[in-house]
Amino acid sequence: MDVAAIDQLQVIVDDQSRLGIAFILFVMMFSVALSLRLTDFVLVRRQPLRVLGGVAAQLIGLPLLTLGLILLISPPASIALGMLVVASCPGGNISNVLTRAAGGNTAYSVTLTAISSVSAAVMTPVSILLWSSLYPPVDALVEALHVDPLPFFAQTAVLLAVPLALGMALNAWKPAMAERMSRVLGPVGLACIALLVLVGIVQNWPVFLAAGAVVIPIVILHNSAAFGLGWLSGRAMGMEGARRRSLTFEVGIQNAGLGLVILLSQFDGVGGAAAIIGVWSIWHLIGGSLLAGLFRWSDSRKLGANAKERET
Repeated sequence: MDVAAIDQLQVIVDDQSRLGIAFILFVMMFSVALSLRLTDFVLVRRQPLRVLGGVAAQLIGLPLLTLGLILLISPPASIALGMLVVASCPGGNISNVLTRAAGGNTAYSVTLTAISSVSAAVMTPVSILLWSSLYPPVDALVEALHVDPLPFFAQTAVLLAVPLALGMALNAWKPAMAERMSRVLGPVGLACIALLVLVGIVQNWPVFLAAGAVVIPIVILHNSAAFGLGWLSGRAMGMEGARRRSLTFEVGIQNAGLGLVILLSQFDGVGGAAAIIGVWSIWHLIGGSLLAGLFRWSDSRKLGANAKERET
């Protein structure tokens, strides 16, 4: 299909679907908050520069990199919108799992995830509005969708802040209960997002089929650049290898499910953007797993080389 025609594609979202999407958003953010503890923020006091540097790479560096990539490849406005929405989302908890699998610094990863999750209520809507306004085609698309900045910010902030506050309050009041609920709601939230993506693909198969040839290479390029940014940022800050790996996954693994929910509820289900976020939500798990395996393979080779040196 004509690349420009991607901007005309739309995912149909009715009122019942919007209610379901709002519920999924609540469950997602509530389950994230249930796992947040004060100990997750201890590194902020102990190593403020490294923590703030990592947060800056994620919250400022990734959207800035995304804008540069958009200016370089000039994708359709809806595709660019999807890229900016993903880049504006907080890190996903999967980054902690991949960090552990890759031999990274898990404590550092958890701290960055916690900070980005807590700040999401303000930073995510502000970031989406700010970076979208800096690329004229996306700015025009957002204006055509009649997205009023103040209501968008207020609605998104409330939708994110309320479940975060409730979850953190419950965790502080009844930590044992919060832990039990987190074990259930965490998988439920992931299952809801997976179901949302699956149903969306099935119901809007022509949208994804038409946009796939354009979207998939862009997602792979964008996600690879995000991983690269995390690694280079860690190197620029003089971090040791384990911490660099943590930052690599923190920047490269975004809460794409949150981005999809925001897009469907606030941006009328723009087809090109939905395709980008839907593909990202699948690909970053594949790319992250491959990268974790590469790190482990590199470690095993080094151990083998060191063993041979000792034998000789």
